[in-house]
Amino acid sequence: MLGALAMLAVTVVRPPNFVVIFADDLGYGDLSCYGNRDYRTPNLDRMAAEGVRFTNFYSASPGCSPSRAALLTGSYPVRVGVPQVLNPDSPTGLNPEESNLANTLKPLGYATACVGKWHLGVKNLMPTFQGFDTFYGLPYSNDMWPPNGASWPRLWLHKDREAVEEVKDLADQAELTGKYTRFATDFIRDHRDRPFLLYLAHSMPHVPIAASKRFAGKTGKGLYADTITELDWSVGEVLRTLKATGLDANTLVFFASDNGPWLPYGDHAGSSGGFREGKGTSFEGGFRVPGIFRWLGRIPKGQVRDEIVTTMDVLPTVSSLAGAKLSDVERDGVDVSDLLQGSSRRSVRPWFFYFWPGELQAVRSGDWKLHVPHKHRNQAQPAGQGGRSAGEVTASIELSLFDLAKDPGETTNLAGRNPEVVARLMRMIAIGRRELGDTLTGSKGSGVRPPGRVE
Repeated sequence: MLGALAMLAVTVVRPPNFVVIFADDLGYGDLSCYGNRDYRTPNLDRMAAEGVRFTNFYSASPGCSPSRAALLTGSYPVRVGVPQVLNPDSPTGLNPEESNLANTLKPLGYATACVGKWHLGVKNLMPTFQGFDTFYGLPYSNDMWPPNGASWPRLWLHKDREAVEEVKDLADQAELTGKYTRFATDFIRDHRDRPFLLYLAHSMPHVPIAASKRFAGKTGKGLYADTITELDWSVGEVLRTLKATGLDANTLVFFASDNGPWLPYGDHAGSSGGFREGKGTSFEGGFRVPGIFRWLGRIPKGQVRDEIVTTMDVLPTVSSLAGAKLSDVERDGVDVSDLLQGSSRRSVRPWFFYFWPGELQAVRSGDWKLHVPHKHRNQAQPAGQGGRSAGEVTASIELSLFDLAKDPGETTNLAGRNPEVVARLMRMIAIGRRELGDTLTGSKGSGVRPPGRVE
């Protein structure tokens, strides 16, 4: 009897586990719980039904590397020196001195794993230099290989600090989701007796997309739908493993995408869910993504919330739930643990800035969104087929104000009718320029920290 009570006490006080699942280039409209009717994503739908789904959820960038820097550090990418997408030969990346999810939890005894795509710097900037105990995956995007860049090195899967297996062709790409999933579920089973952080960053559905033999052709809706179906299977495998190990009730699982769909790839790209444009733009299609949190018994089931929540909020939220102390440096995320658990609090943040890459191109406050004049990608031309891009053209937008509640597609400029709103949002833009910089105006930013440098 006393032994059983002691075991119960240990169960009660054990810190929670955290599983962070990050898809690559998956659009707001790619999941059936976000409106997709072409195919089903039952495991992600179940995750949403058993937790909370946000409809105004944002990545902090419409590009790969900066969005990952923001997720891990709780800061705008420009603040931590990673505003742009990194190449295999880029000399900079995420600074290991930055507080991040892994090195914040590690002092509390957490086991930490990064599985999948890293894309925040090579060599001394790889995951095991950043607080992760183990790494299994690719150092950068799956299209950064010799077929797309003659000077780029061959693409290798890494285990910790060693290259262990070359990704030579699309057949190898098709095995990535399965390999990541098996490593991730093994990590959960191996660490069932201690708290852990699992960061599972899928390479898919970034082009070149691929699905394993088990899923290729499964949907009858094309390769992109097959690829998303396999990702959904992966989420289901993680959830099943948590249940089988008895960890369901002590694990927060989070799912999002790093940015919106890469629209020029047409049938190999996802859906923005009706929002304007996609990846690489400051329109809603570039930044707004699915955001789902599940923690059985702690997050009330079936919530659909419309507060503005971002990937930058994950670090302060996780830190709060784990009882970790964050460093005193300035960061931009906020603790939303009360929202997850059903709080009626409405206002989470006074504004959200849209940077791309170092240009402060827009700001949102409440339902109002203001674009300052800037050039942007336009992806309205006929879409590519079979993995070939149709290309993009450059367009311009004037000073433009949109009411996202009534006009989520950003079609009707209301700036001329609402000068007081424009003036208020321009004051926010000025604050952002002073604090975070802006390459549109040459502002340096007083709160910008240096990136890490490749040795």
